[in-house]
Amino acid sequence: MATLQQIQSIFPTIDTIPEAYRLNQPLEQREYLVNGQLKIWLGNMNPIYSPVQVVKEDGELQPYFIGSTPMLTSKESLEALDAAVRAYDLGRGYWPMLTPEARINYLRRFVEEMKTVREEVVKLLMLEIGKSLKDSEKEFDRTVSYITDTINELILLERESDKVVREQGIIAQIRRVPLGVTLCMGPYNYPLNETFSTLIPALIMGNTVVFKPAKYGVLLIRPFLKIFREVFPPGVINVIYGSGRATVGALMESGKIDAFAFIGTNEGANQLKKMHPKAHRLRAVLGLDAKNVAIILPDADLKIAVSECLTGSLSFNGQRCTALKMLIVHENVVQEFLNMLSEEVSKLVIGMPWKPQVMLTPLPEPDKCKYLTEIVEDAKRHGATVINENGATVNGSFFYPAIVYPVTEKMRLYSEEQFGPVIPVMPFRDLEDAILYVVNSNFGQQLSIFSKSPTTIAYLIDTFANQVGRINLNAQCQRGPDTFPFTGRKDS
Repeated sequence: MATLQQIQSIFPTIDTIPEAYRLNQPLEQREYLVNGQLKIWLGNMNPIYSPVQVVKEDGELQPYFIGSTPMLTSKESLEALDAAVRAYDLGRGYWPMLTPEARINYLRRFVEEMKTVREEVVKLLMLEIGKSLKDSEKEFDRTVSYITDTINELILLERESDKVVREQGIIAQIRRVPLGVTLCMGPYNYPLNETFSTLIPALIMGNTVVFKPAKYGVLLIRPFLKIFREVFPPGVINVIYGSGRATVGALMESGKIDAFAFIGTNEGANQLKKMHPKAHRLRAVLGLDAKNVAIILPDADLKIAVSECLTGSLSFNGQRCTALKMLIVHENVVQEFLNMLSEEVSKLVIGMPWKPQVMLTPLPEPDKCKYLTEIVEDAKRHGATVINENGATVNGSFFYPAIVYPVTEKMRLYSEEQFGPVIPVMPFRDLEDAILYVVNSNFGQQLSIFSKSPTTIAYLIDTFANQVGRINLNAQCQRGPDTFPFTGRKDS
């Protein structure tokens, strides 16, 4: 069990950070990529601090400064946009006019070059967002596999497109064509994998791209800038930095963005889409909020349910759109479920990202611990209890997981996506109450059902098929395999 003393002494001194994961000096990144040129920014910079805080000689915590990135303005972002527009040239540019086979060759070269920066990117994933070494390596390797799978999928699609179709006396050939100039914006929790899951398909299909990295996990894009420049023709991919208000707003207001690939909040997506003067022309590919539910029925195998709900709720500290963010448990088994879940949470390893078998690490958002504390306190004011020992204990940027029970509709946790290590548990007696929670939710990404009854499972599948994008049986919600559809409904 993680004791209070272990939580209070979780952070290292600067000299105890392993040399392999320590920066000799902060990374001052002034480069950004426009029209095949690495330009140097001489203006204001955005400081980057690691969620890994360090202990000073007096025992106080201090932020670990690891670098800075450019705070570009609308002027620079519009220059990047103009470069993408010229490279696309209404679909007549070099890149959109290439054959799919030729673009595939560019992507194959990119993958090979990408592998050379694995160690550097993994280190920055750990330091920038607090992701464990194992998960950082997994994210990099999964991204490489994703690009390879995307290439192979396009090859199969093109074989179908080569066929001439004869239908009702009409002879035709169906071709897939690019959408145009694409704005790609990824999330901080998977700043490499989920960003590339929109960036790579956009490029391989012949679109030109303006890419803005996530708010956190920004420095790790730096190693790719030279690769982008060396591999792709000028203007095909352009990389900008800075606040969204100063850069992205101007891009959307220009009306020159044809496709918008965004992973973030539904409020953010709504605001940006409204800025576009030709909203019906804008194609949007969105991955938004989620409040994924696990429904644990009285006949469920509790050992499986607890194991899956534990990892489903707390992998990468619960900072995943696919995380389980509400557990709805039948009243006949809820107490036993809570006891088992509390025991398993107490076994999780806490520490810095490089610690072996670590599960719980510091959080990258500066005000996240404050927010999580607020929603837990709100639940307590309305009758809930933190049932696991040391739950909701905060030390700097570290928040120890809290199992909160019983959650009711009066509480913020009932409807808000916590996106962190807080596990709300709500009891139910009538299955219809669990069903109505899902139906009335603003979100509809995935859910999990835990039961041994084929009849009940079949009924719930039919009930929820039009409510969420994926139903998981006796398993946690998750993204992969990447060859499966990844969709959402409602505000997801």
